Amino acid sequence: MKAFLLAAGEGRRLRPLTDTMPKCLAPIHGTPLLGIWLRLLDMHGVTSVLVNVHHFPDQVAAFLESWSASLPVETVHEPTLLGSAGTVLTNRAFVDGEDSFLIAYADNLTAVDLGKMFRFHEGRSETLTLGVTPTDRPREKGTVILGPRGEVLDFEEKAAQPRSNLANAGIYVTNQALFNYLPPSVPAGSVLDFGHDVLPRMVPNVAACQIDEFLMDIGTPEAYALAQETWPGLPTPARPAVS
Repeated sequence: MKAFLLAAGEGRRLRPLTDTMPKCLAPIHGTPLLGIWLRLLDMHGVTSVLVNVHHFPDQVAAFLESWSASLPVETVHEPTLLGSAGTVLTNRAFVDGEDSFLIAYADNLTAVDLGKMFRFHEGRSETLTLGVTPTDRPREKGTVILGPRGEVLDFEEKAAQPRSNLANAGIYVTNQALFNYLPPSVPAGSVLDFGHDVLPRMVPNVAACQIDEFLMDIGTPEAYALAQETWPGLPTPARPAVS
């Protein structure tokens, strides 16, 4: 299984740290966030990764050159941000021939059991499986209303009056049918975003898999400091989940 790892965000809320480095290289216990993600993907049997870059791309390239791992990684530079779905659409060729593939937002710190998500998705008929986790700030997140079998009945992005505290965790397992819900190209001068533009249109063809493991958005200085105190590290030993 291949994976898109979306790492192009500028991390404006995390300033001043991101005045001198991209958010994806923010160190957690000495390891850049991007490195933690690559280890996580590798331990769950992901075979190849595409990372999009924008903010300080040369630093990301230098890190990947120095990173010792067997997992093949390629980068695509976005001089202008395309949006989460825009990156996937523009680089559709990366997953040509893949029955299923993963999309993950690299600005979250997590020890999620991707194997569980892969197995959950394989047992469903929906086009996309969405990782969800409880939040105490639902107005700042995309939230879902679930049916009795884990099917998504409604998706709301940053609703003024959220009807749920189950938030989009920014981790998706999907298949080629995803592209039926995307336009032929990213609209000129705009972005294409999963939360705003795609997921609401995909309902009811979306299932939700609850993430029970550690997951934290480190997007503010306060959250970043808390992550340093609470991060448990990745589980060991590694257990490949897919081939």
